[in-house]
Amino acid sequence: MKIKTHVAALSALLALSFIGGAAVAEEHPFTEGQVVNVSAIRTEYGMFDEYMKFLATTWKATQEAAKKAGYSTGYKVITVEPRGENDPDIYLVVYYKNWAALDGATAKGDAIATQVNGSVAASNKGAVERNKIRRILGSWTGQQLDLK
Repeated sequence: MKIKTHVAALSALLALSFIGGAAVAEEHPFTEGQVVNVSAIRTEYGMFDEYMKFLATTWKATQEAAKKAGYSTGYKVITVEPRGENDPDIYLVVYYKNWAALDGATAKGDAIATQVNGSVAASNKGAVERNKIRRILGSWTGQQLDLK
């Protein structure tokens, strides 16, 4: 009976060592970082400064309110030289702690829009008006991978 106990203990030890080795073999050379959303914007001819005024006021206030509420962690405005008439000249970048921070994004966005613009309807009206000075070319959302 004692031999069976020793064999069982040795088998368990070997099984655990293989499991531990498998866990090390599956370790990734990175950790998952922040989630980032990037919107590509093209301002209409002669409207760059007008759009930048909007970004420096309403958009910035919206981003600051989202940061204060803990919905986002930061934001940036990046200007680039467009290669053609359908290329962006501005990228709007917003950072989030993780993918879970995007849960309930509609309700969070509505709360911020109401806080900054007075109502969701007023925020939507402003978005329509901005179509006169800029075009949204698209956006993407991805996750930063921090190398170990």
